Amino acid sequence: MHWLKQGNGQPNYFKHKKLTVVGSGNVGATAAFLAAQKELGDVVLLDVIDGIPQGKALDMYEAAPIQGYDVQVHGTQDYADTAHSDLVIITAGIARKPGMSRDALLATNVKIVADVTRKIMQYSPDCILLVVTNPLDAMVYTAKKVSGLSRERVIGMAGVLDSARMRTFIAEYLQVSIEDVSACVLGGHGDTMVPLPRYSTVSGIPITAMISAQDVQQICERTAQGGAEVVQLLKTGSAFYAPASAVVEMAEAILKDKKRILPCAVYLQGEYGIDGFYLGVPCKLGGAGMEGVMELDLNRAEQDAVAHSLAAVKSLIGEVDALLAKGEVE
Repeated sequence: MHWLKQGNGQPNYFKHKKLTVVGSGNVGATAAFLAAQKELGDVVLLDVIDGIPQGKALDMYEAAPIQGYDVQVHGTQDYADTAHSDLVIITAGIARKPGMSRDALLATNVKIVADVTRKIMQYSPDCILLVVTNPLDAMVYTAKKVSGLSRERVIGMAGVLDSARMRTFIAEYLQVSIEDVSACVLGGHGDTMVPLPRYSTVSGIPITAMISAQDVQQICERTAQGGAEVVQLLKTGSAFYAPASAVVEMAEAILKDKKRILPCAVYLQGEYGIDGFYLGVPCKLGGAGMEGVMELDLNRAEQDAVAHSLAAVKSLIGEVDALLAKGEVE
């Protein structure tokens, strides 16, 4: 049974599963609110900034009678309050600004994610980690290396978001219900991501049979630039509604053991001919975390695109390994 201390110092026992969100910025706070609304478990919102996680958590808790969810939401700066979490979502890190690539965030965010991971593992060694911080593929690799957890328990949020963007653009183009659209995006979470039109459908019909090759290409390009498009419009921040929704969909699949097939950043061990790197692929999410990788039959052009995306990921991982070797993230 999990517990945390309330403001009066008395223990408060959790009656549900426990989910911690590290980082109370736009992505983290939105993820915490969505997780509470779905009643995925009692939610702990943690941040280093005094008052922000407490204030946002209290606001969410006071929304419970209106929204109709019956879980606790607790804000804190103390990692001890995260003890015995079943699942931890890591959103901590600096966000992109206009003109900044995801990769430019690496030097700062690798230090943040490494520090967060160490502290989380101190109190919740049996948890599952979902990483959202960019550059995603490098940050989830950092979390795995620092935590020492198996690949099943350290997963990156990327493909769910990227495929959601592609689904949105397909539905917008065809003027159809978004509920009938599915999409598949592989590769790294960045400009080299690999949308797969052959595996993207509307009620089972491949979009390649419904949309011209030129327009399909434009949809794929917009998908790859989906995050940058939002950053450019916001000017002072980056996307948060869609990323938070994406990671909560992953969390729900795990905490409810739903066995969902979702595209996620997974540590590959021979699948797709790749070993020792995180890359976005379809996988099964259930109570044990990442329960299996789905290997798609790729044609030569798709294989080449994945190889190109992997090369970009390898470059980032090389930088992470160099930082870890130098002890610059201690």
